[in-house]
Amino acid sequence: MSPVVIGIIGIILLFIFMASGMNVGIAMALSGFIGLIYLMGLSQALNVLGNAPYRTAASYTMSVIPLFVLMGNLSFYGGVSEDLYSTTYKLVGQLPGGLAMATTIGCAGFAATCGSSVATAVTMGSIALPEMKRYQYSPALATGSLAAGGTLGILIPPSIGFILYSMLTDESIGKLFIAGIIPGIFLTGLFVLTIYIMVGRNRTLGPPGPKTTLRDKLLSLRGIWGALALFILVIGGLYGGIFTPTEAGGIGAFGAFLLMVLRGRLKKKSMISVLLDTGKVTAMCFLILVGANVFGYFMAVTRIPHELAGIAVSLPLPPVLVVIFILLVYVLLGSVVDAIAMIVLTVPIFYPVILKLGVDPIWFGVVMVIVMEMALITPPVGMNVFAIAGVAQDISLYTIFRGIFPFLVAMMVCVALLIMVPELATLLPSLM
Repeated sequence: MSPVVIGIIGIILLFIFMASGMNVGIAMALSGFIGLIYLMGLSQALNVLGNAPYRTAASYTMSVIPLFVLMGNLSFYGGVSEDLYSTTYKLVGQLPGGLAMATTIGCAGFAATCGSSVATAVTMGSIALPEMKRYQYSPALATGSLAAGGTLGILIPPSIGFILYSMLTDESIGKLFIAGIIPGIFLTGLFVLTIYIMVGRNRTLGPPGPKTTLRDKLLSLRGIWGALALFILVIGGLYGGIFTPTEAGGIGAFGAFLLMVLRGRLKKKSMISVLLDTGKVTAMCFLILVGANVFGYFMAVTRIPHELAGIAVSLPLPPVLVVIFILLVYVLLGSVVDAIAMIVLTVPIFYPVILKLGVDPIWFGVVMVIVMEMALITPPVGMNVFAIAGVAQDISLYTIFRGIFPFLVAMMVCVALLIMVPELATLLPSLM
């Protein structure tokens, strides 16, 4: 059998392993290892398997992952999410659908210090859902806005999705972070507009909350100074070239620690939880990247990425149509595969294709991450939906999935606009 056929069999084997419930990282490493044994022999395959963990873990740039994860956990236990929701609640809560809007804006704010979509959804869900229940919000709107708002964690920097994309492609983490700012703000606005349209058609979906005075609104702005300062410090430093992404992660983590101290939240129990949560997420990411390293080597030997790139270039189609086809593949994969798994599975295959087509890899990274966001709320996997179901145990999965469909439409609109106006993602990185 030719190497390409072996590569296709390896991909099928990988999906079989994942369908059996095997960890994504282990499934990738095992299927890649088996394929390398067939193509290169046991000795060479063992050499790759032995070197992959060290190559992954010993890389200096990999230290950016635990640092930004630590920053997000310190922000959470430091009460940043609660203050962000409180502020947005007082600013827009009195509008019809205002609590759902406040939740979405709060998710965007917390995403600027977190980097994880599931963590953003669960954190804001535990704060906002009781309030929306108290004001008799539609369960579908309440949970749908939370699940969709949580997806902003993987787009608005710092983002674990961008970090993984950078690790797999050697693209600049700093440029990817900066590129996500305008699309992140734009998508947040589309989510708020979606809520406004839904509630405008049916006021019973989101009754207005209590009115607040102008003085209360202005005083509430004090609650966002910590998150805003942290975001400006990290992203401003990256944009200005003052420090590297790894240094930005360290400075951001230290800044979040200072916020925790200033807010009087520094306790032994909280710090233990911060470190344990950081260790768990970091270990998960490292294991997936080790598996991706082995599987990526296997893909390189089979020459599947090279062959796909050649086919894509030879097609009598404009590059934009090929990119749209790739994005449709992501949408289909998103219904059965976790978002992080999709990144490490597909980027080594599709990245050479988009380079051959002359597509800006930074722009593609942003669009790809938005499609990954769609995967987080697409049935049957929908990790954010299951996360919200864990918080709202009295609301069925069917109701939550029904609530997210208007927000999926908003994401499609965002992707379409980025395809038509790529400068939305490329403008800021080009000025760095």
